[in-house]
Amino acid sequence: MRVRGIAGPHRRAGVGSAAVTASLTATARDVASGATTASRLVEEALERLAATEPDIHAWVTVAADAARDEARRLDAGPHRGLLHGVPVGIKDIVDVAGLPTECGSPLCAGAVATADAWVVARLREAGAIVLGKTVTTEFAYFEPGPTRNPRDLSRTPGGSSSGSAAAVAAGVVPVAVGTQTAASVIRPAAFCGVASYVPPVGALSYEGVHPMCPSLDTVGFFARTVEDLALVRAAVGAWNDVPAARTDAPTLLLMRGDELGPVEPAMAGGLERAVAALRGAGARITEAALRLGPLEDDHLTVMEYEAAISMRTELTTVPDRLSDILREMLEKGTTVSEAAWSAARARATAQRDLVTGMLGEADAILLPAAPGPAPEGLGATGKPTMSRPFQVMNLPAVAVPGMRTPEGLPLGMQLVGHPGREAQLLATAAWVQRRLDV
Repeated sequence: MRVRGIAGPHRRAGVGSAAVTASLTATARDVASGATTASRLVEEALERLAATEPDIHAWVTVAADAARDEARRLDAGPHRGLLHGVPVGIKDIVDVAGLPTECGSPLCAGAVATADAWVVARLREAGAIVLGKTVTTEFAYFEPGPTRNPRDLSRTPGGSSSGSAAAVAAGVVPVAVGTQTAASVIRPAAFCGVASYVPPVGALSYEGVHPMCPSLDTVGFFARTVEDLALVRAAVGAWNDVPAARTDAPTLLLMRGDELGPVEPAMAGGLERAVAALRGAGARITEAALRLGPLEDDHLTVMEYEAAISMRTELTTVPDRLSDILREMLEKGTTVSEAAWSAARARATAQRDLVTGMLGEADAILLPAAPGPAPEGLGATGKPTMSRPFQVMNLPAVAVPGMRTPEGLPLGMQLVGHPGREAQLLATAAWVQRRLDV
């Protein structure tokens, strides 16, 4: 980890249970009321980072001096926006001016960004303070980095936005930026027991983010609650208002997940308990007659074809400096024809039309966010099967925490919504979290 400006003694804390700290919504409210300051929030974040980082390895670069300077400027000036004074983490494929963007690969070592990515600029305009860059898997694919799951250090945090999910779960920052091409925001949130959100591709600019698959790549966010995610989405998306809290019970379409791939017993049981709790709170839940399993192959076709184009230079000039798993995927992508890519996208569009039609009568689809709890070991980041169909259909999704295995491991639920109703999806997901997080 590259650290700029952390000094002084810090107590090392255990992170197996992850500290419980204030939500983003409460923190932003405290700053606005004068109950706390940006400088205090930055110091608390740096103290927590120093205490947890030896165990979880969530950060690549920590911009402590720059964060302190920005906090002082914010404390001395007018209230800037919804995220005034809030420290944030940025996935290390997203440019932050003056900091390296190394993409989890030695090929990008020391590559300092000259400008902020669009999403970083919007966060700053809303008053957020960049604390540093978080660990990503190699080029946001499947080769893991060093990050450990704060809920159980022997388990993966998921990927590719490993560090961002872990940093929020460990209580270092209340919000972090990730990206998703397959399941890189939804799955890590599920494994680490936090909330996450991915908007439809193109809803937020990808400018300044290392591209992999233009028709699949999207920026996403991690926070402790869905209510926090709505605040972030409003801040970066220039929404006039933060979505209002939902009071009426939603209508949900249920997918048990086995239509997409094997679901572990722990997750199947967690889903049943979640459905019972939501029905008990008044939610109308019906089984969805959806057969989306074939879309996983279509997602793979699109991803492999586009990734091979995006990383043609690396594949042809320095293949030996790529991990085996990434190089093999890129090589396979060179064999995918444009016709196969086009056909896969057409099938996904047809299914999207079917699903959005069904969502005309319902608020969201409810299904597991991952096949089970975080797998043991750090050699892989888990399976993306529960997200791939929705990513290739370009539908927004939320990972909702609250359920757990009998051993206490997080089990994330996923809500997928209509692409034209992001605020409604977030309000529905917040309603669900309030009924599950007990």
